[in-house]
Amino acid sequence: MYFDRKQLSDQTLINLFKQLLWPRMIEEKMLILLRQNKISKWFSGIGQEAIAVGATFAMDNDEWILPLHRNLGVFTTRGMPLHRLFAQWKGLPQGYSKGRERSFHFGSTAHHIFGMISHLGTQLSVADGIALAQKLSQSQKATLVFTGEGGTSEGEFHEALNVASVWDLPVIFLIENNGYAISTPVAQQYRCSRLAERAVGYGMQGFTIDGNNVLEVYHAVQEARHYCISENKPVLIECITFRMRGHEEASGTRYVPPELIEAWKKRDPVEQFAHYLVQENVLHQHEIQAIEQEFQQQIEAELRLAASYHFPEVDISSELKDVYAPTPALPLAVSGKSSEKKFIDAIREALELAMVEHPELILMGQDIAEYGGVFKATEGLYARFGKERVRNTPLCESAIVGVAMGLSVLHFKAVVEMQYADFVSCAFHQIVNNLAKIHYRWGQSADVVIRMPTGAGLSGGPFHSQSNEAWFFHVPGLKIVYPSTPEDAKGLLIAAIEDPNPVLFFEHKALYRSVSGWVPEGYYAIPIGEARVIAEGRDCTIIAYGAAVHWALEYAAAHPEVDLEIIDLRSLLPLDMATIERSVKKTGKVLVFHEDTLTGGIGAEIAALIGEHCFSYLDAPVLRCASLDTPVPFAAPLESQFLARSRFASTLQKLLTY
Repeated sequence: MYFDRKQLSDQTLINLFKQLLWPRMIEEKMLILLRQNKISKWFSGIGQEAIAVGATFAMDNDEWILPLHRNLGVFTTRGMPLHRLFAQWKGLPQGYSKGRERSFHFGSTAHHIFGMISHLGTQLSVADGIALAQKLSQSQKATLVFTGEGGTSEGEFHEALNVASVWDLPVIFLIENNGYAISTPVAQQYRCSRLAERAVGYGMQGFTIDGNNVLEVYHAVQEARHYCISENKPVLIECITFRMRGHEEASGTRYVPPELIEAWKKRDPVEQFAHYLVQENVLHQHEIQAIEQEFQQQIEAELRLAASYHFPEVDISSELKDVYAPTPALPLAVSGKSSEKKFIDAIREALELAMVEHPELILMGQDIAEYGGVFKATEGLYARFGKERVRNTPLCESAIVGVAMGLSVLHFKAVVEMQYADFVSCAFHQIVNNLAKIHYRWGQSADVVIRMPTGAGLSGGPFHSQSNEAWFFHVPGLKIVYPSTPEDAKGLLIAAIEDPNPVLFFEHKALYRSVSGWVPEGYYAIPIGEARVIAEGRDCTIIAYGAAVHWALEYAAAHPEVDLEIIDLRSLLPLDMATIERSVKKTGKVLVFHEDTLTGGIGAEIAALIGEHCFSYLDAPVLRCASLDTPVPFAAPLESQFLARSRFASTLQKLLTY
């Protein structure tokens, strides 16, 4: 193996060797502890340390790195103390995730490390978001993100590289090509001769290097970093290496030809670099042995410290509290003035005022810039705030949600417009696995609002009409808002933007220009999680949200003989059960009314909660009125029959006569 030190001093080479040796010795100790059942799982990076260490060594300490589970060298090179890492691996609260995450699935803001999740490729677009924040801040920083060769088969790999290239983002995409994705060899993973060849398709530089040569990795990443910063462009680096042990220790390596393992043993990155340093008289063998002895003593001391850690009694309230980041005080309407506005205009005004209030707020979505969005919710904002803050995106919902997450890491706010709520399925795993879980996992907030133009009634057919709020209702860590009036649309959207947690903001398309109302002037927020009683009555409680609120009001206006109490939920998660309970105790009869399909809808959960908490106050079973359990049809007669509105009167009559 040829090492080119270039202009590196002897001391730098020694420091680099120590950084390389330290994770190797830690891992050798961890493998012993694994066999002693003192840790539960281990993903070995033996043989790949040169990549993690060399790449991290080349970055500034305040530049973000997004590693994977074989990159112990990233964590150690960033100076994370072993006793806390060991506590993390043991699942103890003194680790970095309070025992909530495994091995390396955690991050640390103090060390500028963003934690991975098991869904490979997800972190690539988060790196785009961090790099975008750095670019907008003119910080002269680059971002480094790791993936394996298996992860390059994920769609997120394509989306992230394409966004980085189109937006000229300073990201270093580093592929650790270690030959196998669990047991799947590269021959079954891709057909190009080198993964770096894919770079040309994205209009970026790409090259392949020896991932076992720590100096080659260091120089390549250092040069890539300078290029990214000076040119504001991404780079793709493929590091050829080999995974010397199983995917994790239990899986073994029986599928790997023994001669292949033997060949790569001769290319061991630690041994080869040590041999080079001795050959160059940078270190002598006895000095290497002294370093090893010092490290061994340090490992044992750190483990003794970690041995004093224990898991205290589980505090359920703390577990629940940490699902969400604390919400700041909200601005209230103070002017006393109001004006009549359409629903869509209230949305636009909220966005415009928030852009003024928060210079760090970025709007992203398909066609939202000059075109103003397909529903014109962002019309005029591009002209006022410019292309850096009102950003057209490529057609890649998942990556853009990942970008929003990355922006949040550097304290930016993001509002993402899904062109139609139906298209959010393409970003599902980013929302439910990354955004929703991240604060609980390691305390990082996801300051992201996703606007969701939703609902039927416009003959949009199965893929432009769905009410899909129930998809997310079951996910801890998300907030779901669904206003029905212009006043609430403005106030709740501002509240969502102020909230540091991920908020799905549903906007019924049929209400955009059909509903008008008086809207207070100025920058005000309506607290998320508070329902509103919009009609007082004693015969029956109607619990609704979105367009169903207006359907219920229309029925009440046409039937004054029925004394209906109508609750507009406004927020679905968190759900205002206190308001629901008060109304149930008053009327004794409840109809839950929503546009979404019946089975598994939010109405089912509300009915269950009422049955659990208010059963003794009920004079009849809780009924639900919802749309048919079919996809949303296109033809107007079929769509009308599909919608819950067509069955509301008969369902209500059944309840009233019970």
